[in-house]
Amino acid sequence: MPGASEVPPFRPLRVFAFDPSLALQLKTLEIHEVAIRVPWERDAETGRINPGPIGEYLEVIDVDPASGVVYPPVELDDPNILAQDGLRPSEGNPQFHQQMVYAVAMATITHFERALGRVALWAAHRPDAGKEGGDQWQVEFVRRLRIYPHALRDQNAYYSPDKKAVLFGYFPVRRKDAYNTPGTTVFTCLSHDIIAHEVTHALLDGIHPRFNEPSNPDVLAFHEAFADIVALFQHFSYPSILRDQIAGTSGDLDSENLLGKLAQQFGQATGRGAALRDYLRKEPDPAALDRTEEPHDRGAILVAAVFAAFLRIYRVKTRDLFRIASNGTGLLPKGELHPDLTKRLAQEASEAALAILQSCIRALDYCPPVNITFGHYLRAIVTADLNFNADELARTAIIESFREWGIYPRGIRSMSVEALRWPSGSERIADIEAHDSRGAAAQRTLPSKEEVKQACKDSSAVITELLKLPQLTQWDLHNDRFELWKIMQENRRAMWHWLVKNEGTAFAPAFGVLLDAADIKEAKSIFCYDDGTPKVEIHSVRTALRRNARGGIASDLIVEITQRRRGYFNAEKQKKVDADGPLGADDEGDFIFRAGCTIVIDLTGREFRHIIRTAGSASDVRLHGTVADNDELERVRAFLTGEAPPSVNAFVGEKMSLKERAAAGWNEPFALLHRHAEESS
Repeated sequence: MPGASEVPPFRPLRVFAFDPSLALQLKTLEIHEVAIRVPWERDAETGRINPGPIGEYLEVIDVDPASGVVYPPVELDDPNILAQDGLRPSEGNPQFHQQMVYAVAMATITHFERALGRVALWAAHRPDAGKEGGDQWQVEFVRRLRIYPHALRDQNAYYSPDKKAVLFGYFPVRRKDAYNTPGTTVFTCLSHDIIAHEVTHALLDGIHPRFNEPSNPDVLAFHEAFADIVALFQHFSYPSILRDQIAGTSGDLDSENLLGKLAQQFGQATGRGAALRDYLRKEPDPAALDRTEEPHDRGAILVAAVFAAFLRIYRVKTRDLFRIASNGTGLLPKGELHPDLTKRLAQEASEAALAILQSCIRALDYCPPVNITFGHYLRAIVTADLNFNADELARTAIIESFREWGIYPRGIRSMSVEALRWPSGSERIADIEAHDSRGAAAQRTLPSKEEVKQACKDSSAVITELLKLPQLTQWDLHNDRFELWKIMQENRRAMWHWLVKNEGTAFAPAFGVLLDAADIKEAKSIFCYDDGTPKVEIHSVRTALRRNARGGIASDLIVEITQRRRGYFNAEKQKKVDADGPLGADDEGDFIFRAGCTIVIDLTGREFRHIIRTAGSASDVRLHGTVADNDELERVRAFLTGEAPPSVNAFVGEKMSLKERAAAGWNEPFALLHRHAEESS
């Protein structure tokens, strides 16, 4: 028998399944709440979770500045609360609001940790973050994301990269219709979808902090789309809701149901008359991206493509069940579905949704570190799926759906799996060697494929010995996050010395990293050290432990390298600085142009699994995709100034310097993106 002091692995907590509006409708009354199982957290000294709740990952702080009120924190270990799986869902109880944001946020974190094979870490705090060019090593660990359930009296909720916090707003309803009663209050902290969406922004920021910087039409749109993808597919993790919706649609998940919609109450209360976003029955349009500018609308195209891929997988997986239930006709008899059929359809839908969600999250480790595009993300999903999934169904569905929505990588020759897969390390290096030889005045003998592969293995072996890597048993979800974070910082330094000062310099051309002052004699706007060599930032060194396509354990090291350059809105000024150097010690440019690569190292096979470089346009192979790529710099300039068609910059219209953008609130991109104005009735 288990010991009396044994702690259960999970804590069930009741939440609104979608938002409070479902509790006010008879047809959804039975499914308006669910109990989420979240990890059982407790303080090492007290043995209880601290009031707030305050756990390992989150700190809920319930201060309402608009009302001047500080609400008492909920105590989840109170026996009365434990006995009923948390407080009963209530719009009027602030303690339940605290419970709900904590529970949904923890569920979202759990999805990320399972997909990525490591503990979740929030973006580090940089004391000199306001100064571009601050010391890359001066970072501080952020143990907890702060959550404020009643931070704003506004139609808004957003993640703040500066505060490392999620702030939820509330507002009175002013409309009168079938869904809204004037004078009632809508709390964004009671929307399951909004909570999952905002916490996903924070988790994505912890992995890719540079994805906050709009450098092309897809960057902020990707942030919005990815947050929607997680919120959307998190619906499918609740069996009771899934069975109810499948029964109500006779198994057709493309027909009217709750699973394909986001933030119904918020959308209705702000005058839209429907959910904030709806991904049901969207017809593919390959030209949609060409005419769509606003980040939410553009991101919705990516979400629609992913949701359509899920529906394809679901239909294939359930085809046999529909044949059996319809005696081979494919047409189900009228009336309610048999409970056993509903259960089986729900199981297939849940497994398909979870597989898609895991693929979408896992792909984050296969993206370039900056300047993300939808095409990059497609390649990341396909590459990760090839590494970890032996079944072709998911990646085929993804490719087909993305193609129908006009989403494809720039410069791709084919939409085949082979063409979309990121090149392996040996392939990338061999390609660079071949190009370098063709451009040389005197031909030289190229290394063989075997020699290149062996060089990759030798170098990877050096890296794994150089870095302070925790053993596989230390990579699980029970180790201290601060200790692992400190190891990551030590590994960043070690990786920098290997690349910049030691034998790693030989691999710089394959990584797209410039290390010699001679490489930038025509691009002196690049940030350099005192000796004139280009600066290099080891952005991240993180681990991942997952099962591969053969069922074995794959242990990977993901290294992100970036370089930066001063960009100027005036092309002539850019040429002058590139020729003569920066305009004084304080010259930071009008914007920052970045380039770099992501290296995926197989720690088991000791080889460069993939080298994933940022997009390039330069005809000179040596500069293609590097920070000295003038053509790519021009793309970013045209986007930021609104000169490129389409001008998809969320803040387009003014050419503001870095300091002017900071003063205008550009350092809080999600606060601006998530601001909603009530539509007139």
